[in-house]
Amino acid sequence: MAEVVFVDSEAAAGTLAAASIRSLILQKPDAVLGLATGSTPLSVYAALAASLKADPIDVSRVRGFALDEYVGLPADHPESYRSVITRDAVVPLGLNPSKILVPGGDPATIRTAGLDYEALIVAAGGVDVQILGIGRTGHVGFNEPGSSFASLTRIKTLTEKTRADNARFFPSIDDVPIHCMTQGLGTILRARHLILLAFGDEKADAIAAAVEGPVTSSKPGSVIQLHPHVTVIVDEAAASKLQNLDYYRYAWANKPWPGI
Repeated sequence: MAEVVFVDSEAAAGTLAAASIRSLILQKPDAVLGLATGSTPLSVYAALAASLKADPIDVSRVRGFALDEYVGLPADHPESYRSVITRDAVVPLGLNPSKILVPGGDPATIRTAGLDYEALIVAAGGVDVQILGIGRTGHVGFNEPGSSFASLTRIKTLTEKTRADNARFFPSIDDVPIHCMTQGLGTILRARHLILLAFGDEKADAIAAAVEGPVTSSKPGSVIQLHPHVTVIVDEAAASKLQNLDYYRYAWANKPWPGI
């Protein structure tokens, strides 16, 4: 069962996750981070940046792997995930850009990009902690409904709903790429710790399905039920459709050690 933690704000969620990541880096200076994009993880990056500014530690050896990348966007496009990760995480955290990798989105090399990325993750020793958000369709990364739980990094076709959700970052939905490269659900399962964050009532159905629903490829987020170390951090709105709220609160209040 996932550990479910309730917070009263995105900032509080970011502080909690950032403390866990900071502790990991102190224990393992060459820690491997799985980096998500979008609005959900911004509070984590902001809180970790503030922590590192207030009390600096060496992050020069920290490595990272982005979850996904659009196919066909140049790396320097402002909405490529290379640009987004650089803007939201690499620069604020002071990470070494050469150690932060993103799946290849160049159409010329797309046939081998997934296998190449998998090899790089394996060579790094695997991901220590993977930050995740969840889409309204229940997707994690860009693993849309129907994605295999054994899937590895590969090209995927985005649903119109996902493209519509991401259109806010582009001039129009017509500018949102149709294809992406994404880590697979099988890739995500190999990370040693998953931290899934969700905020707002529009995520309530997806969170309920991921945490308590049947394990099914129709709800890709339910893959977290197969992982031995998952922390789900949610506000009250995102948690509103969970059935076992009282138990989750009780377990967190009586946790035998601090932190996540």
